[in-house]
This record gives sequence, C-alpha cells and structure tokens, in this order.
Amino acid sequence: MIVVRDLNNVTPEPMLEGVTMRLMIGPDQGAQVFNMRIFEVQPGAATPFHDHWWEHEVYILAGNGKVRTETDARPVRKGNAVFVPGNLTHQFINTGTDILRFMCMVPQEWLEHHVTGREI
Repeated sequence: MIVVRDLNNVTPEPMLEGVTMRLMIGPDQGAQVFNMRIFEVQPGAATPFHDHWWEHEVYILAGNGKVRTETDARPVRKGNAVFVPGNLTHQFINTGTDILRFMCMVPQEWLEHHVTGREI
C-alpha cells in the first residue's frame, strides 16, 4: 500500500531547544527498514554534535546553515544533498535567518541491533 503524508499533518517532536523532528515515514506507515525524518532547526540553533554507525543521506529543503565535523565545516543551503559517512561526528547548524529544514533517512532501531549487536 502506498502512503502519502503531508508535512503539515505530522506533529513536530521537540528534540532540544530550537530543533524539532517529524517522523514522516516509519513503522506505523509500513516501512520495515528505514525511517524518513524531517528536521527543523531555528535560526541560531543546532542539532547535537553526535555520531552513529550509519551513514546519512540528507537533503536540504529550506534555509541556510552548515554541517560541522571535528575537522571541517561546510555551508549548506536549500537544494543541497549532503552525505555524512557513518561514525563521523557531525552537527547541522542554522546560520541563516529562516528555518533550516532537512530530510534524512535513518535505519530503524532493530537494524542497529542487528548490525552492531548492541542492545537498544
């Protein structure tokens, strides 16, 4: 079954001050491997500086910002695709005056346990 969801009909979940996440597609929509998430980062706010075993494929939907690692920072803007390799510490920072909105795909929790053997 095909599922179509409107961004405006999915409640944003607060992640930390100035950052929200909407789970657009996940297990409740029948996805078995990946979750599609939309993040919104307010001006001056940032996602946590973090890492994980999986790679990120990110698409910038709106706004301007930068992606920071321990050794680099790259500017990003609407229309950019970003690849972040697994196990690389990274952070998305809104450097603009409007919302930085981006979509990312991540594996579901069961896959992390399967790949890493770690309890979730």
